[in-house]
Amino acid sequence: MDLLSNKWIVNLLVCCLFIGVGCNSVEKKIYVHLNYTVPCVRLLNATHQIGCQSHLSGNVGVLHVLESEENVDWVLRSGPNPPYLVILESPLFTRSIMMKLKNGSSRVAGVAVVAPSANPLEGVSPHTTCPNENTGVYTENYDPSLAHCNVTVWNPLGSGLSYEQFDFPIFSLKDDNDTQVIRQCYMDHNRAVNGSTPQYPLCAMQLYSHMSAVTDTATCMRRNDINFSISPEMVCDPLGDYNVWASTRPINNTAKGHKMWESVVIAAARLDSRSFFFEVAPGAESGVSGFVTLLAAAHALRNATQEAPPNRTILYTFFQGETFDYIGSSRMVYDMQNNNFAVDLDNVHSVLEIGQVCIVRKLIESLQTAAKGLNVSVNEPGFSQPLPPSSFQRFLRARPIPGVVIEDHQSAFTNRFYESMYDNAEYLNISYPPNLTPEEQLVFVTDTAKALTEVATVVARALYIQAGGAESQLEGINADPQIVTRMLYGFLIRSNNSWFQQRIPPDFMSHLTDRPTNFYVGVAQQRSELTHLVQYLLANLTGSTANISQDNCQNQREDEKDKESKHMYSYVWVQGAAPPNSTKREGFCVRSTVRLSKALSPAFDLRDYTSKNYSTWTESRWKSIKGRIFLVASHDLEVNFPFTPQRQHMECRFNLHLWNRKIPNCVCVYI
Repeated sequence: MDLLSNKWIVNLLVCCLFIGVGCNSVEKKIYVHLNYTVPCVRLLNATHQIGCQSHLSGNVGVLHVLESEENVDWVLRSGPNPPYLVILESPLFTRSIMMKLKNGSSRVAGVAVVAPSANPLEGVSPHTTCPNENTGVYTENYDPSLAHCNVTVWNPLGSGLSYEQFDFPIFSLKDDNDTQVIRQCYMDHNRAVNGSTPQYPLCAMQLYSHMSAVTDTATCMRRNDINFSISPEMVCDPLGDYNVWASTRPINNTAKGHKMWESVVIAAARLDSRSFFFEVAPGAESGVSGFVTLLAAAHALRNATQEAPPNRTILYTFFQGETFDYIGSSRMVYDMQNNNFAVDLDNVHSVLEIGQVCIVRKLIESLQTAAKGLNVSVNEPGFSQPLPPSSFQRFLRARPIPGVVIEDHQSAFTNRFYESMYDNAEYLNISYPPNLTPEEQLVFVTDTAKALTEVATVVARALYIQAGGAESQLEGINADPQIVTRMLYGFLIRSNNSWFQQRIPPDFMSHLTDRPTNFYVGVAQQRSELTHLVQYLLANLTGSTANISQDNCQNQREDEKDKESKHMYSYVWVQGAAPPNSTKREGFCVRSTVRLSKALSPAFDLRDYTSKNYSTWTESRWKSIKGRIFLVASHDLEVNFPFTPQRQHMECRFNLHLWNRKIPNCVCVYI
């Protein structure tokens, strides 16, 4: 160890040995660390990269609160102290402003967007105008006149901002005490008064979000492969998760690729959503309304399909990763084609997806029959148009299968906040009377729940008819509004509620939170909180109670001698409820046909990272995501001294004095 290193340790020990003062306390006096920061991260596909990142040591800039679009000129041209870290209120987080900042990135250190407490009045969508346009059924080889939204622009409000590449970090900040500190720091030190130039000391911010992957998926996967060190560092991971599926008749899950004597009607919905910021994906209308409706329909069909089974099996499928070029549905179709799924593609009779409408006469008639007597109208578009973005398109790429996609519009999306942070419970009008406790909110049937219950009833009855069931049974098939309202509350308000708690295994309790569920797909081979919840709810809603021990349940068997039932059924031990005047829950075993299957794009099994047929999306890895503010003493420190021990030592002394937080008997060291 050299002399400089020894001296460094001595200085560090001196600080830590002074009475009542620790090194961490010095660091806390210099910086205000930001809580609840959410970054924009880097994603890659076959051709390019999108998203944001910082330098390895973070990006530092003088704070500037943007007050209007005209004020951008201060950042890009006239401001005397670049680079600037721009603070935006959410109405200014537009494509116009962000592209100006992107093009002037030499003077922009980063952007922090203050998340609003309420939704805007005008529609906002950072997604593209034509979602998944390159991986659907319409291509240059199949009906090219309908490709690329040539006939119908499905998401006319789409700005495409989520698919841009930025060379600086962009964070979302919760509007809380931290944000007030930022605003006050700016007002006290940085804001120009009467046209004057702000003088040092200036308030600055540092954002860390360095991304390991660059260029495209082929490049990052190649770097993953050539890293043969003792502790290899992966630079990116494929996006993916697991699909959840169940059948109205038990299917031998180990007999892959067999052709059953019976045909299958697939009932589908997608699970995932996204927005511009990592893991901010409320997806209320774009995802939740659909899969909650399908879950409720599956529950409504439980008794009818057991007591008066239709001729065909209904296969409930919940696809993950559909936002990113149909990861889940393309994988299921691929597995069906390659004898790696419990159902062969030849067995698929038809598809009903809760999404948007495509015209298929028999299914439309089934829906119209199912809607009789309900406050739901079933109509076809009055004009010819292509199939909207939907998982069903991946089945059609494989072969012509009859199908219908259900949605609340006939042409462009009615969703004004498609794939944005505003597609939330507020947008779905899920609200409660004042002064209700969380437990009372859980069981309060909202107007939205009533409407989705009606749709779920229509879907359930239509599926029953489509599977060959008798119309005489339809009146007994009804979705439960209490179940719908509890699912909406659990997914969009807080997953940590008594109803969810009763339907999950004990070891999953720690995953329930006092916030909405996250619907971002994440990286492959990791089951998300959402996948777990849908798996357990589907088991509870379609399965039955098995009178067996917890040990047998967890070992997937009916009794000690049974070795075969696990091929036909899955078992899960759930917590159950606690009886009155007791805190001990009465758990029980649920037997169902619920299974998981890979939602990993076939491109990664095929190692075809430039595929045009399958999703190639990957997510970069990173080591640190954080932000902090502090005072900069002079321009010389900013320009002549990068973030080095010498600069931080100087800033430490300066900040301790300037923030009126002197610490007696302590020296400043690099932390």
